[in-house]
Amino acid sequence: MDFQLGFIVAGLLVGFIVGLTGVGGGSLMTPILLWFGIPPTTAVGTDLLYAAFTKMGGVFVHHKKKNINWSITGWLSLGSVPAALLTLWILNSIKTDISSINSIIKYSLGWALLLTSIAVLFKKRLLVLSQKHSGDKFHSESKTRNILTVAIGVLLGVTVTLTSIGAGALGTVTLFFLFPLLPTPKLVGTEIAHAVPLTLVAGLGHASMGNLDLTLLVQLLMGSLPGIFMGSMLSGKVPDLLLRNAIAIMLFFVGYNLVF
Repeated sequence: MDFQLGFIVAGLLVGFIVGLTGVGGGSLMTPILLWFGIPPTTAVGTDLLYAAFTKMGGVFVHHKKKNINWSITGWLSLGSVPAALLTLWILNSIKTDISSINSIIKYSLGWALLLTSIAVLFKKRLLVLSQKHSGDKFHSESKTRNILTVAIGVLLGVTVTLTSIGAGALGTVTLFFLFPLLPTPKLVGTEIAHAVPLTLVAGLGHASMGNLDLTLLVQLLMGSLPGIFMGSMLSGKVPDLLLRNAIAIMLFFVGYNLVF
């Protein structure tokens, strides 16, 4: 693939929105790549490595700010990384049937977008609801919570490997319910730290199956790295709620079209 300005602009736009609102890059980037006519398998494989490289910078910043709970990251990875490897093995075993894989990915992508749009729209209400239950017995039973954290990891591992979506918005919302007393910056930092090994394993797995366009990846990163920086600088200065709601509605319609 030749260098195209459109992909650099797409990277810049997605990076800017992620820096500004914290809405997951995968839920925006994969539908954009499909709109550009990139096959679903290549879109997902390229986007996974794009996410891994982009979020590595986030881990560095959050670690310096002590915003990462490495214990939670470990429990999530215990579920997500093996689930990602199993999903990759299943995809690889049916790789001769490309049309089936593409339809599985498009359908899974649609549902992931629908769930992400709901998670983005109702994030604050879900946070309030989870904090109401922060005194429940369940939240003080660490063994139960660890098992549930691994289970959420499994769910995220499958979803992210199939669609490249879910590590950000869906992961953070589920963690809100399990760890309501953990400050929001720590939840976000922990989810970013978990997303790196997951997207890296899933992305390298897709790349080994030929689902990677290296030139496309370079173009996306050329746009997204300055975009994230600009968005982060403006974060808090633009009405966050307005932007989040607009993005959530857009994701809902894209997801609805892919599923139905």
